[in-house]
Amino acid sequence: MKISIIIPAYHERQNLANLVNRLEIMARYGHEIIVVNGDITDDITQGMLDSGVTVIHADKGRAKQMNAGARQASGIIYWFLHADSDLLHPLEHYLHFISILNRNQWGRFNLKIDASAFIYRIIETMINFRSALTGISTGDQSLFIHKDLFDRVGGFTDIEIMEDIDMSRKLKKISRPVIARTCLITSARRWQNGGVLRTILLMWKLRLYYFFGVAPEKLAKMYD
Repeated sequence: MKISIIIPAYHERQNLANLVNRLEIMARYGHEIIVVNGDITDDITQGMLDSGVTVIHADKGRAKQMNAGARQASGIIYWFLHADSDLLHPLEHYLHFISILNRNQWGRFNLKIDASAFIYRIIETMINFRSALTGISTGDQSLFIHKDLFDRVGGFTDIEIMEDIDMSRKLKKISRPVIARTCLITSARRWQNGGVLRTILLMWKLRLYYFFGVAPEKLAKMYD
C-alpha cells in the first residue's frame, strides 16, 4: 500500500535535509514524501524537488501543517514524522511494518534519543513504557495511521500543543496502537537546551494540566 510520509517543518533546514536524504528512496518503492513548511519566508525547497519531494506551505502549527499534508497526500497510510527524527534501521524495516496496517489501525515506533549519557536511556525507556501502558503516543514516536481511520476521527484537532495526545485519545477509542519493534531516533536538543530535570518536570506538568482541562493555548505559552 502506498505510504505518504508527512513532515511538518519550521526552521529545520539542516535536520530536514538530513532526513529527506535518508528517505530519498521512498519514490522507488512507490511512496511519497510531503514536507509542510510553516514559514513561507523560509525557502527550504533547495535540492528537495529534484529528489521527488513535494513541498507545500501551511500556517505554523503542527496540527495545521500535518492536516495540510494529509489533504495533499495520495497514500493509503499516513506516516507523520518530525523533522528532527532519524532512522535507526534501513528504511525497508519501517515501510514493511507500516504497510501491513488495516483500515482501522494506527501505531507508533519506540523511541531512542541521540545522546550517549545514561540519563537518556532512562528517559527513552520511560517514554516507551508509558506509551505502551496508556496507549497514548507522542509526536516524537511518529504516528502512522490508515487514511480511512484518519478521516474517520477528523484528522488532528487544530490546537497549539498536545495535538498528538489528543489524536491518540481519539484513535484508541477505536483501536489500540500497534507498536513497532523498530526504533526511531529523536533529537536530544529539547532536554539539552532546557535542562534534563527541568524539561521532564515541565512535560509532566503540561500533561497533567491538559488532563484536567487547561486550554492548549495556555499550555503553549507555558511550553514556550
